[in-house]
Amino acid sequence: MNTRPFTVTVDEAIENAPTLAELIKRAQLSGQYLKTTFEILPKALHTTLQAGPIEGTQWCLIASNNAVANKLKQLLPRILSHLQSNGMAITHIRIKVSSGF
Repeated sequence: MNTRPFTVTVDEAIENAPTLAELIKRAQLSGQYLKTTFEILPKALHTTLQAGPIEGTQWCLIASNNAVANKLKQLLPRILSHLQSNGMAITHIRIKVSSGF
């Protein structure tokens, strides 16, 4: 009798779960948005930000505190323009403050 549990590779799980595949795709795209955003932000802000979810053409950028969120609000037009000029289909950026960064 084989008592070994049923196992699948990550690729097999993704292949059999379209919702999971879409979630992974969105997470990777959000990470790319953040990486592209870092190109125009001061390095001091890099460790205070996280990539958030994408919903349609709206992206969420997560700040570590209110001061960072306020600075981002000032930079939003520049960030949005930079993302769009790099071919990213974003029309709006939301900023959220993380409760546990």
